[in-house]
Order: sequence, then C-alpha cells, then structure tokens
Amino acid sequence: MFLATFPQILAVGKINVSYLPKLNAFINGACSVLLMLGYVSIRQRNFKIHRVLMLATFFLSSLFLISYVFYHSQAPATKFGGAGAIRTVYFTILISHIILAALIVPLALFTIVRSWRGEFEKHKKIARWTLPIWLYVTLTGVIVYLMISPYYPS
Repeated sequence: MFLATFPQILAVGKINVSYLPKLNAFINGACSVLLMLGYVSIRQRNFKIHRVLMLATFFLSSLFLISYVFYHSQAPATKFGGAGAIRTVYFTILISHIILAALIVPLALFTIVRSWRGEFEKHKKIARWTLPIWLYVTLTGVIVYLMISPYYPS
C-alpha cells in the first residue's frame, strides 16, 4: 500500500531522472555480485566478511528501492515494444521478478534480524530460501532493464 501512494508524495515536478534505470540496473548487478561473494564467504566460514557483504547488499538493495520508486514517481511508464516470443519471455521474467521482489523484502529482513539476534540456526534455515530468491530478483532486474532499455524515451 505504501509503495502505491509513495510516488504521489514524491511528485516534485520536472526532474531529469533518465539516468536512474541504468543506475538501478547497475545497483542490481552489484547486489548480485555481493550476494555471490557473501555466499562464498560463508561457505569459507569467514563470518565477518559475510556479515559486511550481506549488510552492504541490503543497503544497496534499499538504495535501489528508493531510487526505483522515485524514478517511477517522476517518469512516465515505459512500454515494452517487443512482439511475439520475446514479448512472452519478457513478461514471464517481469511477472516472476515482481512477485519475488515483493517477497524478498520481508525475507531479507527476517534473515538479517535472525543473524543480528544471534539465532544462527534459524538464520541459516531462512537464508537457504532468501539467497536464491534474492539472487534471482537482482539478476532478473538487470535482464528486465536490458530488455526494456531500447524502449526508454531518448
């Protein structure tokens, strides 16, 4: 509900936000890399590095969400112009991305809170779901950007 009304609050007039989709894709890509590095670090039992990487990922994901909502409060919606099979592929990726992106917010929060409280077994249990979903969301975010970027207004 908040994200549905938030864009109206941010509507501040004509601001050049044309760079934000590319920035958002970059942030998503960086989150993908950090997530993979975080996974490698925990497999190597390097808990301190893992914590730093995962908190950095959460920070960047939060920055992405703010930037994404701000962009959509300032810019008209961009329609995907592809046809045929590519259109089906695009919307399949987009719909799965949207659903899982909504799910990852509470999942990531619960995962972080469990670790913060020292509930490492519970953290580990939920992280087994959180990591692949979060990674999927960040990677498909980049893919969606690459697929729709030719249709952004110039």
